[in-house]
Amino acid sequence: MDFGGGDQIRFERLGMAGVVTLTRPKALNAVTHQMVKALSRALDAWEDDPGVAVIVVKAEGKAFSAGGDILDVYEAGKAGDPPVAFFADEYRLNARIARYGKPYVALVDGIVMGGGVGISFHGSHRVMTERAQFAMPEVGIGFFPDVGGSTLLADLGGSFGMYLGLTGKRIGYGDALWSGLATHTVESKYLDGLLDNIAETGDPGTELREAFRPVPRQTDDSALHAIARHFSQGTLDDVVASLEQAAATDEFAAETLATMRQKSPTSLNVAFKAISTGLTLDMEECMRMEFRILNRMLKGHDFFEGIRAALIDKGSKPEWRPARLEEIDQAVIDGYFAPLPGGDLVL
Repeated sequence: MDFGGGDQIRFERLGMAGVVTLTRPKALNAVTHQMVKALSRALDAWEDDPGVAVIVVKAEGKAFSAGGDILDVYEAGKAGDPPVAFFADEYRLNARIARYGKPYVALVDGIVMGGGVGISFHGSHRVMTERAQFAMPEVGIGFFPDVGGSTLLADLGGSFGMYLGLTGKRIGYGDALWSGLATHTVESKYLDGLLDNIAETGDPGTELREAFRPVPRQTDDSALHAIARHFSQGTLDDVVASLEQAAATDEFAAETLATMRQKSPTSLNVAFKAISTGLTLDMEECMRMEFRILNRMLKGHDFFEGIRAALIDKGSKPEWRPARLEEIDQAVIDGYFAPLPGGDLVL
């Protein structure tokens, strides 16, 4: 089936399932604008097709999707044409998946970050294997947890989402299950059979109940208590102060603080405010908020500097502006959330 995805994303009908496969394994299935538009067309067609009862999204290679194609973002931005349209279409797709009228099953077998999270974790069934790892590491490249991160992370109990958003920490399938990010955990060797069964019956709920094998949480209780204590503070300054107070005698606090100190101070502040605000917003409101932030990020310094350090001059240290958390002007942070002169994102 051809929805314009070229060799980047494949669409098939298998029994009662519309099956989507990300096919850029060499690029770790980084999400492109072409992929976003093709998946949107497929969802349009399949929502009205009575022969399609369920959507299943999977990927080739060792990663589900390592995020959006930020190298393209960098090149376009440096050429003076920041790809606002890509992000607008991506955010519309994220919101569409969240409200989709049919079961939407993501089979995550490998790393999933950023844009990959956006096309998987807003669906009704989020399945992770022992090889899966989840992360929203955007503050490390001068960005923020977008693609609905402001609602996904806000919804996690014990301030676990705030911790993930401010540190970029990778977690496995056990933490994802017990935090609520994943709905099911399944051994990777059963994925092919699971897909066949879902396609045959069109009933992912029943088939996943059969395949589901619960796994223990991987973050220990002491770390969870520390996360809840430090990351439940009312401001980012208070989070940092709480970690600083504990760091002298607490290795977890010391390591967490050191990790955060490496991130963009602007991104940390924007992420804290976005996730905090996301507690009171629905998905579509979050996407409009994120689009406001995105437009300001594309006009700023840190996002492109972060990409440069990570991908262009690999291994170099980014030079953030401002460089320290103590230099942040909260009025500037608030400006990232202000209404856009041209109007908010239309979903």
